[in-house]
Amino acid sequence: MSGRAALVLPGGGARGAYQVGVLKALAEILPGPASPFPIITGVSAGAINAGVVASHADDLGRAAARLEQFWGNLRCGRVYRTGWLHNLRSGLHWLASMTLGGLGVANPRSLFDNQPLADLLATELDTDGIARNLASGALDSLMVTASGYATNRAVTFFQAGDGDEGWQALRRIGRPARIDHTHLLASAALPLLFPAQLIGHEYYGDGGMRQTAPLKPALHRGADRILIIGTRDEIPDPEPSRTAAYPSLGDIGGHLLDVIFMDHITNDLERLERINALVKSLPPGCAPPSGMRPVRSLLIRPTRDLRLIASKHAHRVPASVRTLLKGIGAWGSGRMAGFVLFEAEFCRELIELGYADGLTAADQVRALMAE
Repeated sequence: MSGRAALVLPGGGARGAYQVGVLKALAEILPGPASPFPIITGVSAGAINAGVVASHADDLGRAAARLEQFWGNLRCGRVYRTGWLHNLRSGLHWLASMTLGGLGVANPRSLFDNQPLADLLATELDTDGIARNLASGALDSLMVTASGYATNRAVTFFQAGDGDEGWQALRRIGRPARIDHTHLLASAALPLLFPAQLIGHEYYGDGGMRQTAPLKPALHRGADRILIIGTRDEIPDPEPSRTAAYPSLGDIGGHLLDVIFMDHITNDLERLERINALVKSLPPGCAPPSGMRPVRSLLIRPTRDLRLIASKHAHRVPASVRTLLKGIGAWGSGRMAGFVLFEAEFCRELIELGYADGLTAADQVRALMAE
């Protein structure tokens, strides 16, 4: 397997567990043990998965096993605080801020407090493993994207084994950094749900908000083939047979998060395919325009409706969390539930689905990675 293959892991909240199953299948499909993806990029929950894969780039099977252990035993309380008293205070804080217009009340930073996730990542992320794999050549680069609230741009923090000084484009920059748990928290800070993360002098939120070209970081590092593990199925929704209910905040929020995490990927893949077609159509001996080159890609995504799976497990979300979300009209949608349902039973079902989908795509994966 020559060339430079990239693994792209978009976000999706708790739906990121699906990626773990696909990674488990990839470890069985591809020759190992080392990961065949020297370039790894991640956003939001995908950034957490990317960090673990990068820390075990010398053994993809071990990376998948660690992630399966992590997601397969997860509970909401290990990601954000779920106590009744804390969530009651949070709800009252939001109510007071909205009714009093901020008079005498500090603006709330987020609906949930994700300090448990911060503590968990600080303990679990093997930053030394990332550096070790960069030094050995098992890893070329790890890239994690977050959205800067002060500068209104997507910032891709990357750790590489060379002297790459980064890149700059309209509303998108690449910045060298030693990746740690704070970068993962910043990338996974879902808007309004989780607090922004301070890095340097700027607060950052979920990377999907500003990352309109999610394949760009991998292309910058010279990827000639890209494997993306999506977190949204593409099963068409049926046309309503009667007037649908007015969308709740949960419905609207779920739609927005879907756009953030997967629509940009789909659009970027379409651009990539157009460029591939253009390069292929050039007559022999004619060099492609500057910066253009053929890049193969494969998108593996869920073959089942994740909203239906989330609806089946929605009751597992702690009652205090459901009550808080219902109070602001943000509950009742399978789409929204899938983002906050960090419960082991839901995650395990997604892992099983990802594993099955990964094995089904075995021939496509081998064709992508073939020389």
